[in-house]
Amino acid sequence: MFDMRGETVSYDTQNNALVIIDQTELPNKCVQLSLKTREEIYNAIKLLKLRGAPCIGVSAAIALSVLANNSEARTKEEFLKEFDFNCEYLISSRPTAVNLSWAVNEMKNTLLLCKGKSLDTIKKALQDKALSIHSDDILRCKRIGVCGAELLKNCKAVLTHCNAGRLACVKYGTALAPVYVSYEQGNRLKVYVDETRPLLQGARLTAFELASAGVDTTVICDNMASYVMKNGLVDAVIVGADSIALNGDTANKIGTSGLSVLARYYNIPFYVCAPFSTFNKNALTGGDIVIEMRDESEVSEMWYSKRMTPEAVGALNPAFDITDASLISCFITEKGVIRPEDIKNLI
Repeated sequence: MFDMRGETVSYDTQNNALVIIDQTELPNKCVQLSLKTREEIYNAIKLLKLRGAPCIGVSAAIALSVLANNSEARTKEEFLKEFDFNCEYLISSRPTAVNLSWAVNEMKNTLLLCKGKSLDTIKKALQDKALSIHSDDILRCKRIGVCGAELLKNCKAVLTHCNAGRLACVKYGTALAPVYVSYEQGNRLKVYVDETRPLLQGARLTAFELASAGVDTTVICDNMASYVMKNGLVDAVIVGADSIALNGDTANKIGTSGLSVLARYYNIPFYVCAPFSTFNKNALTGGDIVIEMRDESEVSEMWYSKRMTPEAVGALNPAFDITDASLISCFITEKGVIRPEDIKNLI
């Protein structure tokens, strides 16, 4: 089996494949998938076999290189047409995660820099860029961890939502990176993990990876967060992001905005961890961010041996909500800690 070196997503250049951990099988099985076609890569993203904004972005970059290497186009014109189709096809799989479109644009820019060069040279450049994006994600997340650990040095416990750890990136994660670095520095934080309905990314994924790393972890139902905060069980809330508007409004897994309101009421700092690639230059405010609506069955049927709701009842299933910038204490990025009001001057 391909050695992923403890990573969630890797580029198997020898076999020209995108290799991922199938997150739909966790925590009961750890299954690796080797993906080579655009259909199976699209489905892996759409069906959340791979998920998390940075992980999706890195995977998309590798995918475009894999598909380019597999191309049977005989002319450069055919190759470019196929490449553009692959870009749009992959972007359509998860429209809210801005890292996906960011990575695709990075690969497009790489291709543009190869104007006038041979197809073999173009394919090699795309592969080098994909590998660079992959390694850069690891470095960015480690820097986020270092910056965040400084903010958490006086904390004993934190609350997190969804999964913004290694499984959402390549290695360290975003929101969990400060926890891991804190552990490396001797501050053994306790982490309360929202189960994160309806897909249970917190209960299945965050709890799995934290427990595997030896972190003191307690899962709570999503509606227990107010109890935890009111009783002083946590010193901070720390989450990731899928898209951040220029005014600081942030799209993250559904349920995040409610946590921010509670944190403000109980005077608990609310931190958002994200690399600069998550800042969305095309969104002036949260109202400009497209919110993905997912299938009703995830609410009414998934995880149940029998349907949980009556057949005649519908289910609303937005994948994300928008946390207002005014409720965010600060953003923890690979370039340091920044305030919401400073974003527009830095992007």
